[in-house]
Amino acid sequence: MSELKRTPLYDRHVALGGRMVPFAGYELPVQYPTGPLSEHHAVRTAAGLFDIDHMGQLEVSGPDAEVFLQYVQPRDISQMAVWQAEYSFLCYTDGTFVDDIFIYRLPDEWFVVINAANREKDVFWLDTLAAGFDVDIVDVSDPTCMLALQGPKAQTILQKLTSYDLDTVAFHTSARAEVAGIPTLIGATGYTGEYGYEMFFPEESAVAMWESLLEAGAADGLLPCGLAARDSLRFEACLPLYGHEISAAVEPVGARLAWVCDWDKGAWIGREAVLKTKLEGASQLLVGLEMVDRSVPRDHYAVASGGQTVGWVTTGMKAPTLDAFLALAYVPAALAKIGSEVDVIVRDQPKKAKVVKRPFYTPAYRR
Repeated sequence: MSELKRTPLYDRHVALGGRMVPFAGYELPVQYPTGPLSEHHAVRTAAGLFDIDHMGQLEVSGPDAEVFLQYVQPRDISQMAVWQAEYSFLCYTDGTFVDDIFIYRLPDEWFVVINAANREKDVFWLDTLAAGFDVDIVDVSDPTCMLALQGPKAQTILQKLTSYDLDTVAFHTSARAEVAGIPTLIGATGYTGEYGYEMFFPEESAVAMWESLLEAGAADGLLPCGLAARDSLRFEACLPLYGHEISAAVEPVGARLAWVCDWDKGAWIGREAVLKTKLEGASQLLVGLEMVDRSVPRDHYAVASGGQTVGWVTTGMKAPTLDAFLALAYVPAALAKIGSEVDVIVRDQPKKAKVVKRPFYTPAYRR
């Protein structure tokens, strides 16, 4: 087993009482003494600060950079304005997921954020596909630190540390500015269902940035947040997590992500396979479930109908904001309609559940 990596903030997490656990090859805080429920509610009502420096970042540049990125993912990035940021994904030729990604169009390059656990795989995949393109792909994950500041008071807090007018940084756009005197790429993006920012800056400034943000947000109720709160927040907003809702075993139509695909932009890897599923229909669809019988659905629990296993839970828990036992799960298309009833097998016992509308929590940017 390879040795776990640590972000530059490891000592700060320990000093704050963070409970460190293995995640994606790193030791990261799953929670602080305040507890994951307090951290979750802080993001919904005030703000939370997350160390997400385990995530990967790539710089893509060169004469063929745009053409290359058009080919390896399904979104029509030719329609993106400079400073815009958009969600997308990488597919294998059979239409299943390599990874999901975020793409930033910057004045001088493209900036791609990838999942930590997939970093080595993604870089190899893209490097292999780059043959024949005049493109440079540089993995800048190690010298780049990434933090997320999320919640309704995120802008108020961040504005204390920068002279850049954050009112001009709309949702899914970005800007370069100094934050606490540190050169930073600010992305109005995030993974919690709230407005907020993801920030990229030199790794050596990690502690200074972390401390500056916590100090600036203290009076506004800012809390440092761990992996548990990050998971419950993204779950309520039904944002996918690689290895759960998406993987090399599922494809975009079944995962309800076909809205990302631009069909008229030309060829992209996996297009024909995904298009076939869109036209013919996916055999399994991702749905939201609410437990009728009081029970906690967990990842990988079987979903049954008529006594037969028909699907599986990808993520499940008691949703803190909604005070309900909910799950995301794959079920046959015939059982995917709102109101359909299924069983979730909990400790070998069938527990009734019903299909409900997603997302469970309406994100700030969809209200």
